[in-house]
Amino acid sequence: MFWDDFRKFMGKVKSSNGRKMNWLNYPSDVKDIYIRLQVDSKSAKLCFDIQSRDAGVRAIIWEQMTELKKIMEVTMNCKGEWDEQVYNNEGVVISQIKWEKQGLNFYDENQKLEIFDFFKEKLVAFDLFYQEFKEVIINLAH
Repeated sequence: MFWDDFRKFMGKVKSSNGRKMNWLNYPSDVKDIYIRLQVDSKSAKLCFDIQSRDAGVRAIIWEQMTELKKIMEVTMNCKGEWDEQVYNNEGVVISQIKWEKQGLNFYDENQKLEIFDFFKEKLVAFDLFYQEFKEVIINLAH
């Protein structure tokens, strides 16, 4: 229900390139790069996960992202948390950039709109950045 409501909430919001967007399954157009929305009883997060099992490929993409860090932070209007090596839920080492808002509780119905607003703000800003630089990232990954 929560994610269906979020899909409806974002239904009329288009990508910065003018296209209709599936915000719940944001298309990175790059194998092993995922944009994820996570929410639990403590916080909401937008995560940019580089999950290539090839450490060299992951390092190249990470290096490029760090070169774009200042631009990304300006576009996102905040700093993210940058972790070059973190373990995902499956115990695999990934590189991750995340934006998190503490104090949001998925189980509190009264906070649903605040969670939606956080996700919308971060996704729209991320999309503005990503549409500008995704070709660079795509070329690195191939």
